[in-house]
Amino acid sequence: MFTCFIRYEIEPGKLDAFKEYARPWIGLIRKYGGTHHGYFVPGEKGDVLPDASFSFPGIGREGPPHIGVALFSFPDVESYERYKRDVAEDEGCKTATARFNETKCFSAYERSFLVPVFE
Repeated sequence: MFTCFIRYEIEPGKLDAFKEYARPWIGLIRKYGGTHHGYFVPGEKGDVLPDASFSFPGIGREGPPHIGVALFSFPDVESYERYKRDVAEDEGCKTATARFNETKCFSAYERSFLVPVFE
């Protein structure tokens, strides 16, 4: 098993557009054999969040306010490759991609593949 971690740079004023872009991908990942762990976006006015203090003074810092992340897992590389092939033909994928092309709700992204560390 591995998890894909995607870090998005959300464009100012386009958080709602980003959420609308993101929601369909949760179902698409599940439809094609993955486990979606959700999208995580910056808090908005009125959200009660903790202070970003750290356990390691001098080396921690608060993250930028325009970053969103997505996490999803696949059991193996073959399943992920099959997902990439099949989702490209899915109408939901085409619609989500068109939505991004219309809104340009994020300006960049980074993709990392991670493996778990357990107890």
